[in-house]
Amino acid sequence: MAHDPDIAGNPDEPDPPGPRRPFAAELWAVTRHYRWRIAASVLLLIVAKIATVAVPLVLKRIIDAFSQPALPAQLPIYLLAGYALLRFASTLFNEWRDLLFARVTLSTVSNFAQKTFAHLHALGPRFHARRQVGSLLPDIDRGTNGIAFLLGVGLFTIVPTLVEIGLVLAVMLRRYHPGFSSIIVLTFLAYVGFTLVFTARRVVYQRRVNKLDSRAKGQLADSLINADTVKYFGNEAFESRKFASIMDGWLEAGVGNQRALFTLHVGQSFVIAIGVAAIMLFAGQAVMQHRMSVGDLVLINAYALQVCLPLNALGFVYREARDARVNAERLFGLLRERPEMPDPPDAPVLHPGAGEVVFEHVSFHYDPERPVLFDVSFRIPPGTTLAVVGRSGSGKSTLARLLLRLYDPNTGRVLIDGQDIRHRSPSSVRRAIGVVPQDAALFNDTIGNNIAYARIDADREEVVAAARAAQLDGLISALPEGYDSPVGERGVMFSGGERQRIGIARAILKNPPILIFDEATSALDSVSEHAITQELERLARNRSTLIIAHRLSTIVNADAIIVMENGRIVERGTHAELLEQEGAYAQLWLLQQRMAQAP
Repeated sequence: MAHDPDIAGNPDEPDPPGPRRPFAAELWAVTRHYRWRIAASVLLLIVAKIATVAVPLVLKRIIDAFSQPALPAQLPIYLLAGYALLRFASTLFNEWRDLLFARVTLSTVSNFAQKTFAHLHALGPRFHARRQVGSLLPDIDRGTNGIAFLLGVGLFTIVPTLVEIGLVLAVMLRRYHPGFSSIIVLTFLAYVGFTLVFTARRVVYQRRVNKLDSRAKGQLADSLINADTVKYFGNEAFESRKFASIMDGWLEAGVGNQRALFTLHVGQSFVIAIGVAAIMLFAGQAVMQHRMSVGDLVLINAYALQVCLPLNALGFVYREARDARVNAERLFGLLRERPEMPDPPDAPVLHPGAGEVVFEHVSFHYDPERPVLFDVSFRIPPGTTLAVVGRSGSGKSTLARLLLRLYDPNTGRVLIDGQDIRHRSPSSVRRAIGVVPQDAALFNDTIGNNIAYARIDADREEVVAAARAAQLDGLISALPEGYDSPVGERGVMFSGGERQRIGIARAILKNPPILIFDEATSALDSVSEHAITQELERLARNRSTLIIAHRLSTIVNADAIIVMENGRIVERGTHAELLEQEGAYAQLWLLQQRMAQAP
């Protein structure tokens, strides 16, 4: 096995394509339903900050009152009580604001999570074939967390800090020398400028860390899902090297990110230290010259800290907000992916009748350089069975995907009861078709719920009847918990043949006018295969049935058989007619008979 020199991949790959809207517009589209709640929260925020800014003013008056050579005749209770009430009011209004805004944040996160979940299911096979589930999950998790941060901590730290700085400057300009306000403004501008420049540099590292983190989780999930295969080939060390290569890249990106963070933090602290020192030197000189009281010095010191310390929080929040935005970018990128087969609610629905299926001059390719089907035409009359055989890669399974409208033909038409399914909603097409795939995928749920997944409103008696028809009742009755027995992750607690029979029971329960069996008996033993084949033949009597088969013994009773080679139909007829032609089908039949008779 060749070693991939770029195991870690390219962590700087572009975001998924799709029309972009401004980031704020993406959030506003969801949060605008709560605009009055948001407005009330902002009002509470402003009131809380007014109370916070008023605290040093009251404290100055208290200090000045007690700093007089002659103490006041009475304790200034109104000042002391006002000081306590203002502090309490600041906390009260902030907490009230958080309570009011909690519904906005949580509803928005829930909305995006639900929207992403539904959108991922709406995307087609091409998207899911090129993306790893293990890498999608952290993108979604980080994205929703990033949105929550931007709406909550981000909004209610940046806005309050700006409000507080504005109020402090207004008080300082009104009461003191403009030099104090000038120092605060210069400190603020230097801090903001430094933060903007160095945070922008750090975002490059953060994006790289996120992409490598997603890649590592994708590799981890993929390797663990295929743990048996890893052991079959003794490639544990190889898998460890692949994972270590990704983690080494993640480590270096993380160290670079931390270096950028170190520079950012130290620079921010230095700017604040210079600003506070300048303010205190200026104020101390004024006190020494008796141009200001000790209370004024305390007030200016409180305001300097009240402005400069939140700058640290502002820098932290801005940095984290940029990180949150980077995280949310991947989520919005997923939401910008366009479904290959959109299913708008106003799309015309398929109205199935007797179940006639027609392929008219259908050609198709997944990749333009590798055509799969060439001018394929056939008809399945109502209540008849058509079997498709051929070598691997001949295009057999693609016929089923086109009939299910997972893809649309590049040329030609697929019709059900005379209706071109290209012009019918995909969901309505799929409701008319029952499928038993080559490998029945099961949810980590009970065996009863897995069968009932074909028809969510089915009762237990209907589920039992479907299981009995699929020859599952003996297996289920032997289980301690019966139909409530768990099947495990991806059905690992059952054999391939047992999983296949659950898939057959699903199709029986759905009871559709059209059936597709894609190698439906390939995982069964000879005895079970014979029993299931007879049941499938009984089910197919009143339905249009497409059988994609490998074992020719299962399709000898089909009404018609087509043989495919390299995406073209090369032979048609019944089993007997094809044997008489002594062509590709006859050769394949002879080969399978010899293999069956071999000791």
